[in-house]
Amino acid sequence: GIMFPMISGVGELRAAKRILEEVKEELKAEKVPVNDNIELGIMIEVPSAVMMAENLAAEVDFFSIGTNDLIQYALAIDRVNERVSYLYRPLHPAILKFIKHVVVAGHNAGIKVNMCGEMAGDPLCTMILIGLELDGLSMTPLAIPRIKKIIRESTLKESKKLLQKVMTFCQATDVETYVESFMK
Repeated sequence: GIMFPMISGVGELRAAKRILEEVKEELKAEKVPVNDNIELGIMIEVPSAVMMAENLAAEVDFFSIGTNDLIQYALAIDRVNERVSYLYRPLHPAILKFIKHVVVAGHNAGIKVNMCGEMAGDPLCTMILIGLELDGLSMTPLAIPRIKKIIRESTLKESKKLLQKVMTFCQATDVETYVESFMK
């Protein structure tokens, strides 16, 4: 498949798809074999893409939520700036609502929704992500054993129960405290 990054809306996506088609036609004209059944997807990593998820889902075969950039842009923080990096909160209620919105939009359109970025490999987030019903998580190889253990020891039912509770909170600290307590 091919995944377009940093798509902020349908116009950009359609322009990228047109360019892809032009390139495919050029290759065909040069007698280069081209696969006409390439799955197309986009990285959801800016707030405007989240809000346009229903429209974008109708245009692609899959989504991947890029949490590093999405969190940074949604919370208006620079995660590499030591003065404000403490504000980088994957379990911020707004981020959870963004992710839920994207998953629902994708699944309603019949497409898979995956996640990449630090959040996907964060053990504190694992049960929340299970409850959100993401189709796949991409993480660094070092994170896999811990995440796999949590997934094996969790159920969808208890993960959904946890998610339902934390979605009632309005502060990241409350979500983090509750999730830590629940997982213990």
